[in-house]
Amino acid sequence: MPARPNSSTTISFGLVSIPVKIYTATTSRSVRFNQLHTKCGGRVKQKLYCPVDDEEVERDDLVRGFEFAKNQYVQFSGEEMRALEAERFHTLDIVEFVPESSVDFIYIERSQYLGPDKGGDKAFNLLSKAMRRTDRIAVGRYWSRGKEQLVLLRPYKKGLIMHQVYYANEVRDYEDVELGPDVRFTEAEETLADQLIESLGSEVFEPGKYRDEYAARVKEAADQKAAGQEITMAPEQPAAQIIDLFEALKQSLTEVEEQKATGTGGEVVLAEPAREPAAESGQGAKKA
Repeated sequence: MPARPNSSTTISFGLVSIPVKIYTATTSRSVRFNQLHTKCGGRVKQKLYCPVDDEEVERDDLVRGFEFAKNQYVQFSGEEMRALEAERFHTLDIVEFVPESSVDFIYIERSQYLGPDKGGDKAFNLLSKAMRRTDRIAVGRYWSRGKEQLVLLRPYKKGLIMHQVYYANEVRDYEDVELGPDVRFTEAEETLADQLIESLGSEVFEPGKYRDEYAARVKEAADQKAAGQEITMAPEQPAAQIIDLFEALKQSLTEVEEQKATGTGGEVVLAEPAREPAAESGQGAKKA
């Protein structure tokens, strides 16, 4: 069954305009739960409440507020909000083309498929193939519902895909992450690490090989409950074995080879060698 577009826009660059349709590319299948009242099992509802007036508030009585300082707000009416929105409506302006290799995946927020709309087939395919030949992707501004979104367009399959991306000030600097002191490795450790990566290597990423095990367990348990059965708990997995780095690499490499032959294997955590616990002095061993 052909996919149905959820929106449309016009790609513009130079004097070229390409009408396109926008399609949903991804759908989250994660498990979701509803909040139920323990007493009766009914689904609870959230209500808007004002603690100042100690009363429930209807949506018609709401106004948007921007917090410019701690607990201090300026209000915007519906008319003022509309005045702030961009005048453009459902247009996508390409502002530059950049090498695909220059884009960091962390900026990608959401992806949507693009397909040609009426009258846009030839220009759509020309743009897609030109970007593929030149190994470039497009950076553009997409206006929708009065708001501007930074996007990337890149060739995908036989067409184009649009990635909505974060602005630079929305991505935190990795330099803020504490990495600890620089660590040196022996040549043997580096060789074993390389061999382990090679033994687990595949030529391509195949997402179809993986499934959401948590969602599957929840669904199975829900089916058992719905059928009036007791939930069958999965056996506990053996605890991870903590050993020194070199031994962990050797054991991991051995277990990977065994997994390929038998399909079984345990989990190994790479860690520094465990220290012997200090002998208790007898003081402070127990708290009152």
